[in-house]
Amino acid sequence: MQHIFLPLLLICSLLLAQPAVHLSSQERAYLQEKKEITMCVDPDWEPFEVIENGKHVGIAADLVALAAARAGVKIKLVETKTWQETLSLSKAKKCDILSFVNQTPEREAWLIFTKPILSDPNILITREEHPFIANLHGVDHESVVLPAGTAILERFSKDFPNLKMISVVSESDAMRMVSEKKADMTVRSLIVAAYVIKKEGWFNLKISGQPQGYENHLRIGVLKENTLLRAILDKGIATMTPIERETIINKHTGLTIQEGIRYETVLQYLVFLLLGVFFFMWRYYVLKQHSAKLLKLSITDKLTGLYNRVKIDEVLQEEQKRVFRYKEYASSVMILDIDFFKAVNDTFGHLKGDEVLQQLTQIMRDNLRQTDIIGRWGGEEFIVILPNTSLEEAHKVAQKLRITIAEKMKPLTVSVGLGAFLAHETTDAMLQRIDAALYYCKKHGRNQVTLASMI
Repeated sequence: MQHIFLPLLLICSLLLAQPAVHLSSQERAYLQEKKEITMCVDPDWEPFEVIENGKHVGIAADLVALAAARAGVKIKLVETKTWQETLSLSKAKKCDILSFVNQTPEREAWLIFTKPILSDPNILITREEHPFIANLHGVDHESVVLPAGTAILERFSKDFPNLKMISVVSESDAMRMVSEKKADMTVRSLIVAAYVIKKEGWFNLKISGQPQGYENHLRIGVLKENTLLRAILDKGIATMTPIERETIINKHTGLTIQEGIRYETVLQYLVFLLLGVFFFMWRYYVLKQHSAKLLKLSITDKLTGLYNRVKIDEVLQEEQKRVFRYKEYASSVMILDIDFFKAVNDTFGHLKGDEVLQQLTQIMRDNLRQTDIIGRWGGEEFIVILPNTSLEEAHKVAQKLRITIAEKMKPLTVSVGLGAFLAHETTDAMLQRIDAALYYCKKHGRNQVTLASMI
């Protein structure tokens, strides 16, 4: 039983090792009048914090309790079942503080924040076969799954429009979707990722990079009007030492430091370990470059550099799954065909025809959105997948593109067939509808956009 009681004894000794902080008469009067401070927490964020049998448990629980005890603050837990419920209660001022949060512009609308209690880097988690990610801005059309209402989801949605954001309820849901190939990656705290991967046995996951500038600086969020409370809590936080933080983290993550080992020795060991990890990741990255080039050749069209039919078929299947899974999700597809393209080849030769195809490719890249996926469907036919786009919105995009092409490639024009994914329709059936719409364009004057639903 010694290994169970040792962490408790250690926490008690840490509490006794530091005296209560000095509070001003105004701060003491505030606490005396307030009696107790109500606190909302994330009920499902292991190992940082959870609610178990009505009690706040985890790294955040111990850190907040330590700071509060030093500052003489009595805290009462307000129980919630989800993080969304926690945020709602906080906005409604049903709790004085949020226990363990990142400071974001959205949350600054109703909260002020203490100094950081704990800092922890965020890392990219993918399946083991995914290549190393050096720069997220260079990753297109991949999906990132993140818990709803989190600071990282708020920031990533704004900073990386090239990525597709998927929100879920919990940390474990996000990791599970990556493990089951339902999303390409997630972004999680290093401490949380290491703990959850070990606990759930998701050993087909790995660290694929670290986005710079997205570290977690976790603080206590305080209702805006309670400036005195923030000052009091900051005094408690200021007394906490790195060793105390490390001890609490070790207690909840299963890491132990044997008695008699100097912390300087442990730090040196960790430095060498990290150097070894970074060297391995660098070698892994170099070796994967060759594989990445081969992969690119297998999924792109040599002439235009666009996705080929093999890759487009794969993207179509993924979009169909999203439409089936999410009732409010819409996605559209258009197929473009260059009018009278055969005349170009017959009159000017195939080299000129190739230049025309490359010119059209560049116009589409310049005038379509970053989220749109372009492919060469065959010959002079091109396909554009418009994720998260209704048929009405897609029609505006298609008309604008058709007009731009007619202006910049005069006298050449394009005919466009346009349709949307239906939840219970196969991709082949959808493509047949769009092909029929394209054929209708060709038969009735060309240089126009026809909706599959109109024929």
